[in-house]
Amino acid sequence: MFGFENMLHNEFTELPFKIMFLTVIFLFGICIGSFLNVVIIRLPRDESLIKRSSHCMTCGTKIRPIDLIPVFSWIFLRGKCHNCGEKISPRYPIVESLNGILYVLTFIILDINAKAIITCLLMSLLIVVGFMDWDTQLIDMKIVIPIFLLSIPAALFTDDVSLVHRIVGALAISVPFFIIGEVSRPIIRKTKGEDFRAIELGDTYLMFAAGALLGTQAIIVSALIGIVAAAIFGVIIKAITKDSKFAFGPYLSMGIAVSMIWGNDIAQWYAGLLTYQPQ
Repeated sequence: MFGFENMLHNEFTELPFKIMFLTVIFLFGICIGSFLNVVIIRLPRDESLIKRSSHCMTCGTKIRPIDLIPVFSWIFLRGKCHNCGEKISPRYPIVESLNGILYVLTFIILDINAKAIITCLLMSLLIVVGFMDWDTQLIDMKIVIPIFLLSIPAALFTDDVSLVHRIVGALAISVPFFIIGEVSRPIIRKTKGEDFRAIELGDTYLMFAAGALLGTQAIIVSALIGIVAAAIFGVIIKAITKDSKFAFGPYLSMGIAVSMIWGNDIAQWYAGLLTYQPQ
């Protein structure tokens, strides 16, 4: 990548360059995060992502350019609309900050290379998946398809996952998820009188797309992380809301994000534990 590969991990790279580079990455990340907020809100409503200007969700007033600075505008406005004074959800700066932080962490861990760029794109897509699914309990294919398409540049410009492992990875979790969904649907309909699946098709499609990107080992690790996280938080959510149905996508997204960076390492570490033989 124009001679910048591995510069952050190079002991000869000066600290001012690293700080400057990561600062730029963070600022770029929060700007992308601002657009992610638009996608999260408008996509489920089938609204245009570009035609209508940003506006207050309460009074409809067009947001001034000075109020569109990611994170900082929300802080300066004290979380309120400049026109009607209605509170603006803190989720806006949370999404923006989360995207910026994930970009910075990605480059710190992976350095400057093709995988880091692909990982940053994945992180942004996963943020959209997670928050949209939390709001609507639906995962939109308009976000899943780009995740799958990331497997193409990943296969061309990185060498950590073979083509065979990408194909197997796409099926390793999605097929069991599909079977569980098909089997559970008539059971749930009979016992609860509701028509839904224990694992919805959106979750299945997500794991298919992510599996093609991550490969066999990492997608299995991501599923395990997602299932454990969902089990823990699911119990908490049920205790609060008394509702056993909740979005699975945010937890799967967490697992995929972790596994994109450390999935293969975690799998190899665990395999080492299973094969360890004390002297």
